[in-house]
Amino acid sequence: MTLKKWLLVLALLTPGLGLIVALIGVAVYIAIAQSFGFYNLSGESGFSLEFWDKMLDRKVFNRAVTYSIYVGVISSFLSVLFAYPLAIWLRKPFPGSLAIGAMLKAPLLVHGLVAAFLFINVIAYHGVLNQLMQGLGLWDEPQRLQNDRNAIGVLLLQTWKNMPFALLLLTGAVQSISDDVLNAARDLGAGSFDRFRKVIVPLTVSAMQAALIIIFIGALADFSFQVIAGPTNRQSLSQLMVFFKSSGRWNDAAVVGVSLMIIAIVGSGLLAALTRLTMRGRIA
Repeated sequence: MTLKKWLLVLALLTPGLGLIVALIGVAVYIAIAQSFGFYNLSGESGFSLEFWDKMLDRKVFNRAVTYSIYVGVISSFLSVLFAYPLAIWLRKPFPGSLAIGAMLKAPLLVHGLVAAFLFINVIAYHGVLNQLMQGLGLWDEPQRLQNDRNAIGVLLLQTWKNMPFALLLLTGAVQSISDDVLNAARDLGAGSFDRFRKVIVPLTVSAMQAALIIIFIGALADFSFQVIAGPTNRQSLSQLMVFFKSSGRWNDAAVVGVSLMIIAIVGSGLLAALTRLTMRGRIA
């Protein structure tokens, strides 16, 4: 492409892309500046490491970092793990495949808060699940399933909500693989699992990386599922940030927000690198 064409493309993209970049850049700049003492809404403004020093020493912050990473990583891997076999199953059209695909993608249309409240109604102390288990005689009395300490409910919600997105990406990648490639692998003696490991996964690794990274970032910073179904003995980073903001401690909230951005960037890079290294090891 010539320089003139590049300049034309840049001119066409500038009105929309430039505005988006400017707005994001301003928001990121203010968050970083506030975390270092600038734009202080309740006192003097000036460069200071005080807010970072205090935050890094807080146990509640360190627990929130560990917990948010745990939810983000596990949710992303579970979503991709469930989406892969479904994508392969739906690769070739069959009677009812469109309807099944539409139903599997339905959670994309349900808002997170609505999904969380529906989930709570199912697992509540007197909810549907407890009544069903008691009716079957499996439980003598209702069990407390809501706000469990290990965040199983949050992981289930994140997987249910994000698996359709991973399925959307992986289905497109799997469908782009030529039948000739798979037939050639079959003729060379590769079984179903070998074709998946040696052919399908390497050719869809980019879609898998995109799904892992996007789901990780969303689950890492999720607020609605944490508030409704999350454990009561710990907070996520998003909950901690909202708590500080509600208390008028904008600088502390900015520290948590910048920490979220850093973890998202570093975590995304590590997930991408780990995926590539794993794929290379399996192919070798």
